[in-house]
Amino acid sequence: MSTPLTLSRPGLVAGRDAQALYRATAPEFSGWLEHTRPAGGCARPIRLTGTIAAVDRDSGRVLSEQHTGELPDRTLYKACGNRREAQCRDCAWVYQGDAFQVVRCGLTGGKGVPASVGRHPVVFATFTAPSFGAVHHRHVARHTCRSRQRCDCRPAPCHARREAGTCRHGQPAVCFARHDADDPRLGQPLCLDCYDHDHQVVWNYFSGELWRRTKQAIERHLAALCRKRGIPLARIVTASGKVRWVPPVRVSHGKVAEMQRRAAVHFHCLLRLDGVDPDDPDALVPPPAAITVDNLEEAVHAAASQITVTTPPHPDRPQGWLVAWGEQVDVRRINSAGGELTDDKVAAYLAKYATKATEATGHCSTRLTPATIDNYADPEGNHLARLIDACWHLGRPTGTDTTSGAATADDRQDSLDTKPRPYAGLRRWAHMLGFGGHFLTKARRYSVTFGQLRDTRAIYRRTEDDNTADTITIGTLTYAGAGWLTEGDALLANTAAAQRRRATRLGREELAHEAWLVGAAA
Repeated sequence: MSTPLTLSRPGLVAGRDAQALYRATAPEFSGWLEHTRPAGGCARPIRLTGTIAAVDRDSGRVLSEQHTGELPDRTLYKACGNRREAQCRDCAWVYQGDAFQVVRCGLTGGKGVPASVGRHPVVFATFTAPSFGAVHHRHVARHTCRSRQRCDCRPAPCHARREAGTCRHGQPAVCFARHDADDPRLGQPLCLDCYDHDHQVVWNYFSGELWRRTKQAIERHLAALCRKRGIPLARIVTASGKVRWVPPVRVSHGKVAEMQRRAAVHFHCLLRLDGVDPDDPDALVPPPAAITVDNLEEAVHAAASQITVTTPPHPDRPQGWLVAWGEQVDVRRINSAGGELTDDKVAAYLAKYATKATEATGHCSTRLTPATIDNYADPEGNHLARLIDACWHLGRPTGTDTTSGAATADDRQDSLDTKPRPYAGLRRWAHMLGFGGHFLTKARRYSVTFGQLRDTRAIYRRTEDDNTADTITIGTLTYAGAGWLTEGDALLANTAAAQRRRATRLGREELAHEAWLVGAAA
């Protein structure tokens, strides 16, 4: 006769289903489900303990106080907020929605951004990395598919040549395969020994500086064009009372970094042309009529072809590395007549990549340390192992605190050369294959911020109940742990969150359909 399963202690229950059954049959299940709702769907929520107080907004008097020991599980659950879809799908979904709003508001206005920005000239530019060696790729000369995500177009041969040859290491220099979109060989070098892994990780590391100088060059090109066309400078009075004369145009950007399969980053950038109001420098006003989207497009191409960065000297390469953009610089106009790109399409496109990092390369790890580096780095290993090894090797201490190069006329280059251990960050960002920048950045005047969106959402949640509209919730909380207590709890909370998301999505689709019907009838 078998022994019946005891469900009195969920931490010792054998199996996720049994844990979920224990929780679902408990009398306080409904309260627990509502209690975990803020973190529902999170893969690894933060558990907090402490005191939560309700304070009167006007008088500051404490109206009520509650300790987390009185709550279900004696803890407060908070979503982890991780933006990476590979780490937490639900939190990445929230982040993606915020990213969509950040990008879209800079194109159409809303949430504090004036709607007039929708009439400003805007281009969508893609800056790619140069070649560091031949890799397997999939090239479709002309797409006929309806969706690139499910592309079934016939690609061209990978590296077809009339004469089959080999590299100096004896590896084939040709590839006649027509790779599928999910072919694991895509992005892999034809010859690992020919590929310049050192240069690629250095390019990833200094790509942020290359972008900074490129944007400066775009604005300088437009400023020179204003002088040529007789458009006067704008007189600005700073907060300290000083008078500054600035160009009458400025470029506001929203930028997303995407990691390619070959593990080199490239940037998708929205560049919006704004004017300058002397009476209100922070106002978003149209640019001068003489400066058009044609001039903005010309400035982008000119800057991309001219701007380079020479990295500081390194013991392995005393002359440094040249960091420049690749030949493929694509510039398209947004909402132009007959154009394929619209505000919503571009915003959704950039928001999608804001939740990704190195997943496209097949590598996903936390920050590497001397204790874990040997698990990933190998100078004789595959493509990713060699890139990680290059980061760790180039970022090693060299015995000197500074490296200095020959004096140049460019002060910015001098500041790079005299920076203490300019390559030390490669070890810190070895798990990101050298790239240490944010995957979504924007100019200060481009749009709203993530903080503003989060604050608005928090205020709405606090005030949706009329009884709490005049109170402020103050928590004195400390970290107690991360993750759900059991796999059964995770199953129940995440399933409930998925159902709420689905209901929300269906509701939005219905509202959009009704609005379309009303517009069609009118």
